[in-house]
Amino acid sequence: MRPVGSKYLLEEPLGRGATGTVWRARQRETAGAEAAVAGEPGETVAIKVLKEELANDAEIVMRFLRERSVLLRLTHPNIVRTRDLVVEGDLLALVMDLVDGPDLHKYLRDNGPFTPVAAALLTAQIADALAASHADGVVHRDLKPANVLLAGTGEGQQMHPMLTDFGIARLADSPGLTRTHEFVGTPAYVAPESAEGRPQTSAVDIYGAGILLYELVTGRPPFAGNTALEVLHRHLSEEPRRPSTVPEPLWTAIERCLRKSPEERPSAENLARALRVVAEGVGVHATPAQAEAALGVAALLAPDPS
Repeated sequence: MRPVGSKYLLEEPLGRGATGTVWRARQRETAGAEAAVAGEPGETVAIKVLKEELANDAEIVMRFLRERSVLLRLTHPNIVRTRDLVVEGDLLALVMDLVDGPDLHKYLRDNGPFTPVAAALLTAQIADALAASHADGVVHRDLKPANVLLAGTGEGQQMHPMLTDFGIARLADSPGLTRTHEFVGTPAYVAPESAEGRPQTSAVDIYGAGILLYELVTGRPPFAGNTALEVLHRHLSEEPRRPSTVPEPLWTAIERCLRKSPEERPSAENLARALRVVAEGVGVHATPAQAEAALGVAALLAPDPS
């Protein structure tokens, strides 16, 4: 078992991504006062060890240290809690709560698309998490199914999505890396303004939520292509098409999230509220009043005033 600092031991890899590897790990001793969660010896945690190219970038190390307090205080029932940050030699790592469940990408691959009601309710919880982070000045910038972990996927359990990898995209967006990468993110989920290198506000997360919602009900993202450049071009120039299986109220929410102009997208708080109205109105047991409210959901999807 490989040590991470003096307090943690890596046990087995859980997944690899563009910015690093997530490990199942065990706490060796109580964390120091600088940690958000002291923890107990023997406690199981998840640790994301960032790639060496990030750990060796002085600008990223400085950002890591500057943003430590923001990441450690970001708490919400739908956000995977960051417990501690480790900076030691050429090692940068985030210590997080371990979520015992698959990510949304794997769940979709194994189980197929969600019903419109289930998709709306799941995305509403993700929008709740975004509303909390945006209120704290934190933009995720890489919202996609692989960054949503699902707790409670056993039989009879209510699915509980938890957003992870907060701050990673922002940490990785340093001059040394952006010279070789046109953007920080995943092509299928990148907002038009990100693809063009324009300022990234909280609206990029709303665009990502729209892509995710579309994928939940169809099984695929709305824009695809043979190359990353082709996908980015479609984000910039094409309008998404409404599949026949998507009810009109749900499509209204998706379409508002996927507006090319960031100023035309709703706030995360308004999106969460609207999606719950949609879920009530498109279900088989919806009352006439609930169905009518869902059809009028556009009124709830006011643009983000910021």
